[in-house]
Amino acid sequence: MSKKLRIIPLGGLGEVGKNMTAYEYGENILIVDTGIMFPENDMLGVDYIIPDFEYLRDKAHLVRGIVITHGHEDHIGAIHHVLREISAPVYGTPLTMGLVEVKLARNKMAGQGDLHTVQAGEMVQVGPFQVEFFHVCHSIPDSVGLGITSPAGLVVHMSDYKFDHTPVDGWPTDYAKLAEFSKRCVDLLLADSTNSTRPGWTPSEMVIGPALDKVFEEAPARIIVASFASQISRMQQVADAALKHDRKLAFVGMSMVDNSKLAIKMNYLDIPTNTLVSLEQALGMKAKDVVLMGTGSQGEPSSIIGRLATGTNRHFALKPDDTIVLSSHPIPGNEESVSRTINSLFRRGATVIDDSLLPIHVSGHASQEEMKLLLNLVRPNNFVPMHGELHMLKRHAMMAEEMGVSPENIQVVENGQVVELANGKLSLGERIPGGYVFVDGHSIGDVDHGVMRERERLAQSGIFLIDLNIDKFTGKLLHDPEIITRGFVSPEEAEELIPIAQKKVVDMIDGGLDDRQTIMNAIRSFLYNETKRKPMVFVTLSKV
Repeated sequence: MSKKLRIIPLGGLGEVGKNMTAYEYGENILIVDTGIMFPENDMLGVDYIIPDFEYLRDKAHLVRGIVITHGHEDHIGAIHHVLREISAPVYGTPLTMGLVEVKLARNKMAGQGDLHTVQAGEMVQVGPFQVEFFHVCHSIPDSVGLGITSPAGLVVHMSDYKFDHTPVDGWPTDYAKLAEFSKRCVDLLLADSTNSTRPGWTPSEMVIGPALDKVFEEAPARIIVASFASQISRMQQVADAALKHDRKLAFVGMSMVDNSKLAIKMNYLDIPTNTLVSLEQALGMKAKDVVLMGTGSQGEPSSIIGRLATGTNRHFALKPDDTIVLSSHPIPGNEESVSRTINSLFRRGATVIDDSLLPIHVSGHASQEEMKLLLNLVRPNNFVPMHGELHMLKRHAMMAEEMGVSPENIQVVENGQVVELANGKLSLGERIPGGYVFVDGHSIGDVDHGVMRERERLAQSGIFLIDLNIDKFTGKLLHDPEIITRGFVSPEEAEELIPIAQKKVVDMIDGGLDDRQTIMNAIRSFLYNETKRKPMVFVTLSKV
């Protein structure tokens, strides 16, 4: 057997989110992470996006295991989709596996899956892959990096990380393990590139405590904190602030409630029982005695903050003296929706605080100096930047070259581009599908880019629908054309355009033109000449 390791990026290279990588050695495959990605602004109606793992479907019987590095949605969010098609043991640390179980239960897969809990510092054998788990700091407890040893050599898979010397949980990144890998000779390093354009060091999570204190001291009434439902560390910091300032804390929303319950049960959250209350209890208390924590820091329309911004939240509404804390930074592509949400919150009288005003959020990802330190600690022979948009990957590659990695040993690739490691050298393999799979309600993959373009056109220019009934014997119209228009022009303009369009259609039918496509083209040209707009024109033609 050739000692060739194939690294197959299925998500997270060329974008932020839906992280998923496959390692293939001979007739054996190891999957690392199964994440989702939030839809961009032009992806109308899409709930979320999962990796295109078509390559693995035909080789499902070769998958020896799935390893999850931590419990954020961009790393575990697609686990139920993957496990429905690939039966393989899943490995992760205690909190990560607890969140995986919650995710499976929420998707009607409770008790399914061959789940194995491992601790940082342990090693598991997955087929020919020896996988070593080592602790890294991130914005969720129990995060790990991986040392993956196969007959092709040692690969360090450094997923999301930061070098925080004063983490909230008191458990810094395992520097000693990284140095040990270096002594063993690291053939390939794959590392997170999210903050590769950000100079300096990422601030410690500890700076958030004083910032929250300031918010709690100055807020005149109710405080509502928005974060990701998997931000367990942030839950602890908000709980600590609530206890210190004599407020009661209530978690809001199914995902936030489920995850907080799990974290408390597993001792990753330490909240006194007299501090934590239900939403119903909180809503009955004085506003200055309450802090609520829910989702919506990315402006998601269906989140708690998203619904509060539009006045559609069922359980409670915004009050003019509410203080909203957005404890996250916009994911690339979400800036517009976050800005729109903030404006709506202000419009309803709330005070909004984000990280441009106070350090109520710090990144969980390494900045440039930490990336350089990682390269110095590991000293890899080869390097592939991962987790980031293309410009982030390129910047990380430039850093690696500055740190002494030979340019020919660095490969910047995007999803679907196979990389091969053999005899200590990197080379490019074939290209496989690595695009987006849209999840829209119960539809998975049925909505493609063509549908997205149609939705975008409908949103931009509206529709113009013409319904015709023709006598199949005489070829004459049985009644005037019925025309319906939506999202195209104002009612006043429609009153002027529709009679003219009807006459044009009647003239064509009377002239013997009863071809649907011909009528559509003619009306499309007419509407463009009159309005300089291009609605989607549809013609339904029935011969009776």
